[in-house]
Amino acid sequence: MAKSFPLKDPVAPVRWTGSLLKVLDQRLLPHKVVYLNCSTPEDVARATKSMALRGAPLIGCAAAYAMALAARRGGFRGMEAAAPKLLRARPTAVNLAHAVSHMLAKGRQAVGIRNFADMMSQAAGRYYALDLQANRDMAVLGASLLKKRNCRVMTYCNAGALATSGLGTAVGVIRYAHHLGKVERVYCCETRPYLQGSRLTLWEFMKAGVPATLITDNAAAHLIKSGAVDAVFVGSDRIAANGDVCNKIGTYGVALAAKRDRVPFYAVAPISTIDPRCPSGSRIPIEERSSAEVLKVGSCRIAPRGARAAHFAFDVTPRDLVGAIVTERGIIKPVNRRSIKRILHAI
Repeated sequence: MAKSFPLKDPVAPVRWTGSLLKVLDQRLLPHKVVYLNCSTPEDVARATKSMALRGAPLIGCAAAYAMALAARRGGFRGMEAAAPKLLRARPTAVNLAHAVSHMLAKGRQAVGIRNFADMMSQAAGRYYALDLQANRDMAVLGASLLKKRNCRVMTYCNAGALATSGLGTAVGVIRYAHHLGKVERVYCCETRPYLQGSRLTLWEFMKAGVPATLITDNAAAHLIKSGAVDAVFVGSDRIAANGDVCNKIGTYGVALAAKRDRVPFYAVAPISTIDPRCPSGSRIPIEERSSAEVLKVGSCRIAPRGARAAHFAFDVTPRDLVGAIVTERGIIKPVNRRSIKRILHAI
């Protein structure tokens, strides 16, 4: 499916040299394109925690390469030592744990082999390549959900090439649907407080030539109610076994508005985002980040000195608000435990 894909990304979020992972510092976008040199697993963990490196699938891919760096420095024991450091970097996105577990399994199989480090580097590369192919497959499947031409769609946060190995999940669907003539315009929510929508998603659509309009987060419900939106596509950082979808804070509110006004709401995520060990969204750990990111926009303070703020990085959209979940193995519809179990066991 989609082996010869027509779309290309404006910039690579990570670059692997075999002994170094070059990470695009997304804190500086869209104004500067700067790469950080990560030579140790600790460097990758710091880049992840600081949000220089972000996006659930990309965090997983970067963690796979971090484990390869650990193998080069300390063999399998080095990988075991690096694993908990990486896992502590971001608690909500399950792709990170999936990648670390995958690389540890590959490492156990190769213990004692002479070119162990090279094998782990190749395993990380394959993990990255599989994510890219998954994004391409999801783009084709997700675009099929739009039954007419010239649709107006909405997306929240950043689920594009910058959050994955390339193309993106929700953004990938929209880009491919635009290529087919199915999308006329996309509305990008700014995504306070970190502004991934305005800094990253809008930038990606503009680079790709997709007509895009930036809106404030609190304008989303108004646009949906006014009939200006035909469908909503979002990514996800973790999907529970029952179909509850965890994504950037504010997604739940958009889903509520879409349900009220009968606008289809879709989540797009690879199989690695589904956590079968998590029974429902109530069990997903919600990361709380520094209040400074709420009290400031960039370096500019927007609240009185001494003010307090709460910064919940994610929220959970209950499965009954989700029209379908698009994965590389197929579309989950209806969204329930049985459908998810079926797709997880599909070959």
